[in-house]
Amino acid sequence: MQFMIKAYDGEGMLEKRMEVRPLHLEGMKKLGKHIVCAGGLLDDDRKMKGSVLIVDFPDRAALEEYLSSEPYVTEHVWKNVEIEVMNVVLLNGDRIK
Repeated sequence: MQFMIKAYDGEGMLEKRMEVRPLHLEGMKKLGKHIVCAGGLLDDDRKMKGSVLIVDFPDRAALEEYLSSEPYVTEHVWKNVEIEVMNVVLLNGDRIK
C-alpha cells in the first residue's frame, strides 16, 4: 500500500527541525525502498515548513510503526500529520502499475 504523508511543522520549529534533521535523514536511509519519494515543504521564503513523503508499506500498522519512531514525531517538530492512502501509477514519467 502506498501512503502520502503530509506533515506540517509546529510554529517556530525551523531551528528544531534543522537540529533533528540528521536523525530524520538517517531514518530515511533505513527505510530504503519503502520511500517512493520525499521532500520538504517550503514557505514563500523557501524555508522548510513541513514534509511530504510517499511511502510503500504492507499496511497501515507498518506505517504507524515507522511514524512512532520518526524523529520529527518523537521530537515534536511535526504538529499536524495528514495521511492518505494512494495508488502510485507513474514514477518519473513511467507507468509502474
